Amino acid sequence: MKTYEKYLSIKKEVKEALDNHQPVVALESTIISHGMPYPQNVEMAKKVEQIVRDNGAVPATIAIMDGKIKIGLTDEDLETLAKSKEVAKVSRRDLAKVVAQKSLGATTVASTMICAEMAGIKFFVTGGIGGVHRGYEHTLDVSADLEELSQTNVNVICAGAKAILDLPRTIEYLETKGVTVVGYQTEVLPAFYTRTSDIKLHHKVETEAELAQMIYTKDQLGLKAGVLIANPIPKADSLDASYINNIIDEAIKQSVEDHVEGKDVTPYLLKKIVEETKGKSLEANLALVYNNAKVGAKLAKAYYNINN
Repeated sequence: MKTYEKYLSIKKEVKEALDNHQPVVALESTIISHGMPYPQNVEMAKKVEQIVRDNGAVPATIAIMDGKIKIGLTDEDLETLAKSKEVAKVSRRDLAKVVAQKSLGATTVASTMICAEMAGIKFFVTGGIGGVHRGYEHTLDVSADLEELSQTNVNVICAGAKAILDLPRTIEYLETKGVTVVGYQTEVLPAFYTRTSDIKLHHKVETEAELAQMIYTKDQLGLKAGVLIANPIPKADSLDASYINNIIDEAIKQSVEDHVEGKDVTPYLLKKIVEETKGKSLEANLALVYNNAKVGAKLAKAYYNINN
């Protein structure tokens, strides 16, 4: 028994799937507690789980509760996360403290990857990863998500990095760390709310089977890092690039004037963007998360079909 196993509380449905080598998809919980208002957040969480099931995998939403890392949540757990005003945003640096103090915590991309690897889950669906923040030359603000991708063997399906970030520097950082970034049916990095950017990717795949074979080969070679799968938002839900970029620029300017720093920056900006777009950005966010859940579940299923 590994020392961390006593801190894991794995939902029966998830444990049975893992024990039987069936596809499981991890889901973060920060998007529930800090990313969207109630009740859209809990509705989104339940719908994402259902999409994962409908596409052949078992969902495992991860959070910290009562001194345990919960791998798979009940409806009651989801409601608690969605409604509580006292939910810690837990990254790698916070994980031990929140577990030790038995506080309520929602996992970010980085900590979800850590917890998923502890449980033996290889695939993780999110909206967008964190990255290098704009103004990096003054703040040195880089999300822990990037470092985690370079060292934790969990594959992340997302719609690119969040559009509020410095995307060219984010991709350069990932390249420096040796993280494989693969475009799913795209040759360029999607920019979260929009399908395209000016950043050309080195790798592209057309099918989940092709991607699963690549990840399987990586595992066979013993390469210890995650693969970042960039899956564009559906065409019908993509926002106009100039429209959303102008709003993002104004939100960032306001965050500086309001002296917002560190881990508070992302939720502040996302809230501002939702307000300025009159909910259009939230609708786009939901659409891309649902699309990622579909692709992630199919990918996990394709991966396990290689072995079974």
